[in-house]
Amino acid sequence: MGTAMTSAPLQGQQSTLTLAAKVAVLREPATYPEHPQRVDALETHMSWVFLTDRYAYKIKKPVRYDFLDFSTLALRQQDCEEEVRLNRRLATNVYLGTVPLAPDARGNVRVGGDGEVIEWLVKMRRLPAERMLDHMIRQGTVQETDIQNLATTLARFYQECPRVALSGAQYRTEFAQTLAINLRELSVPDYELPLARIEAVYAAQMRFLSMQSGLFDARAQAGMIVEGHGDLRPEHICFEPGPVIIDCLEFNRRLRIVDPADELAYLAMECERLGAPRIGDRLFLAYETITHDRPAPLLVTFYKSLRACLRARFAIAHVRELEKKDWPKWRQHAEAYLRLAAGYGERLSGS
Repeated sequence: MGTAMTSAPLQGQQSTLTLAAKVAVLREPATYPEHPQRVDALETHMSWVFLTDRYAYKIKKPVRYDFLDFSTLALRQQDCEEEVRLNRRLATNVYLGTVPLAPDARGNVRVGGDGEVIEWLVKMRRLPAERMLDHMIRQGTVQETDIQNLATTLARFYQECPRVALSGAQYRTEFAQTLAINLRELSVPDYELPLARIEAVYAAQMRFLSMQSGLFDARAQAGMIVEGHGDLRPEHICFEPGPVIIDCLEFNRRLRIVDPADELAYLAMECERLGAPRIGDRLFLAYETITHDRPAPLLVTFYKSLRACLRARFAIAHVRELEKKDWPKWRQHAEAYLRLAAGYGERLSGS
């Protein structure tokens, strides 16, 4: 939960191709065995995703952060395999396996080539964009049955997840460390974020963590902490028609150690940001009906405030890698999350 975002790019150390060269090769339709009509490339903070007509292929950037290490080919292969294994829990038929990028018999670099491996890719079935939850929220097409089915899927998942033994004190310490990192990172002067708001949210969160310690201790003592998904957002949920959930945090187990109520709060917060707060309310109601787990509403509010601050922090961290002209977009994202966090903080302060 409390990782800092320092990094060291490590390009080209483990192969004859630089990252830029690999990306260029993977942009070409001829690289793929299915010979697609076109290839669309999407860059994320830690990977590149290449979309063909039927499939999505992901490579990891050769980077090292405080919370992950993709600096060698062997480590990237290991993470690709772990991504497939973990994501098959909630997207069984989406994650098809790992495939090599390697020369073929003619020396042409191909996905599935049988020469010396240059890079490893995760191969996924491409999901319909119009059935992703974030798109459905924007289009107003989410149905009550969708939320009920999602709650059922998640309830079953959390009931089957391995339990993680934590004392109440350990659980609260994790949060205190995360809140301190959030405060430090969001307060960097160059970001020009509203410092008074950041400090007010932090104060409300820390006061709640101290004065309502019993709520946190009760969750830990009841064995509610599990190895979950870690990044439960609308853009990772697809209804086709049954829900499949992709892109868990495979690279760091610690970031998957969560209270199910925390993950649901995260999803509810993101739905609220997109203008659909009722989805979170309905999701919690369905989840509670299925599992009989009824987390305290104020604890859920704390989880939402924490997740909003984390998302603000991750959004603003992008500016470290961008020219100043590109900063406004990410500052706006961060400020939107901070406004949500401030609203939650006011509720906590009134408790």
